[in-house]
Amino acid sequence: MESNRQRKVAQIIQEDFAELFRKQAAESKQSILVTVSDVKVTADLGIAKIYLSIFPQEHRQAIMKEIEENKALYRNFIGQKMAKQVRVIPNLNFYLDTSLDDVEKLERELRGEGDNPIL
Repeated sequence: MESNRQRKVAQIIQEDFAELFRKQAAESKQSILVTVSDVKVTADLGIAKIYLSIFPQEHRQAIMKEIEENKALYRNFIGQKMAKQVRVIPNLNFYLDTSLDDVEKLERELRGEGDNPIL
């Protein structure tokens, strides 16, 4: 079970990255949406698993690659934000969250736009 401390650290990370990605999207002038859908922090606060939703889908690979390449910068960024709250800055692991794809696919199917074999 998650401790309050884990939840608090996860929430800080989620809010700070949500803001960072919003700013980056605004500055890039591209219509790419990067959403922090969830953050899980290990019990020792050593690792933060950050789940991202990226739309449109065709940009996912490139964005994930870019985030992976800039992981040290992101850790530095979060380190500055969290310096007062934690002694050790967690290592960051970024994952692509595709759960919204399933919702989108389901909605398409329900509208009759999918490749439903029954129809």
